[in-house]
This record gives sequence, structure tokens and C-alpha cells, in this order.
Amino acid sequence: MKNIVIFGAPGSGKGTQSDKLIEKYGLEHISTGDVLRAEIKKGTELGKTAQALIDKGNLIPDELMTSILAKVYDSFGKNHKGVIFDGFPRTIPQAEALEKMLNERGDTVAAMLELDVPEDELMRRLIKRGQESGRADDNEETIKKRLVVYHSQTQPLIQWYKQEKLHHHINGSGDLDRIFADICKVMDNL
Repeated sequence: MKNIVIFGAPGSGKGTQSDKLIEKYGLEHISTGDVLRAEIKKGTELGKTAQALIDKGNLIPDELMTSILAKVYDSFGKNHKGVIFDGFPRTIPQAEALEKMLNERGDTVAAMLELDVPEDELMRRLIKRGQESGRADDNEETIKKRLVVYHSQTQPLIQWYKQEKLHHHINGSGDLDRIFADICKVMDNL
């Protein structure tokens, strides 16, 4: 089983590369953004809470996110080939909670793939995505807040995963196929 954490700033290509990983390796996918957007669309209590936090550029509380992920992870059954965690963990306590949740199920994280993209390119990608998709959180002011949160709260995870010997740096700029080939080199050696 290959449980993968795909990691990078907003707009780094996590969703795009996850789709390619799913197709090639038959992995399941948990995108915290997609899960939260679905709850928001349904108008659930979680959705309302999440919307209020997201509108301010804040993260969802750890316990809430971990319990949501455990529920989705368990829905895949015991015989899946692995899961891509996209958008989680975002903090060291979340990484520790993910590790604990997986260990309770006899599973582990096989690798953390860091998609590294320069900030000016992230801004261009996210503004373009907002124009094309209509995603309310892809506007310049919110993007800047999300990048500040990423750098202050999320980036320390790189060092944490390096200490766990699970970190793999991927240059996330340039040709999509070259980026995916770099990811496949890591995947094929797990």
C-alpha cells in the first residue's frame, strides 16, 4: 500500500498531479479542499463552519479535519492500493494525527511529495484558476493570505518529513509531463 502525502502551496499542482497518480497507480484520493467544498455546497454544519474559516483565509481545526479524513479513508475499505492525501496534513500536529490514524489501521505514509513552485508563478496560476473556475477563494487578497498561512504554518512540515525520511522534493514548475515523470521515479522506488 502506498499512502502518499502530496504537498505544496496553493496552486502548486497537487490536484493535477493527483489525477495523474490515480490514473497510473490506481490510488484513492482525499482532497481536503474537495471534501470541504462538498460540505459547503450541501450546507451542512461542517460546511458553514468551514466557509466562515475559509473566507478569512484560516485553516480548519485539526480534530475536525482528522475525523473527516478518517471517515473518508475508512470508506475505501481494506483492499485499496493506497491513498493520496491532498491538502492534509498542513501542520506538524496534523501530520502526527495522520500518522496515528493510519497506525491505528495498520497503515503508514510511504512518502511525502513536495511540489515546489515559485510564489509569482503560484499567484498567476491561482488568479487564472479563479477566473476559469469561479472559485471564490482564488482572488488576490485571499491568495496572499493563504500563502502567508502556508509559509508560516505549513512549510515547517518539510523539515518534519525530512526527519521521518519520507520527504521527496519535486520541481513543480514547467512541463506537466516532466513533473509527473519526476513523481513516478519516486513512486516506482517505494
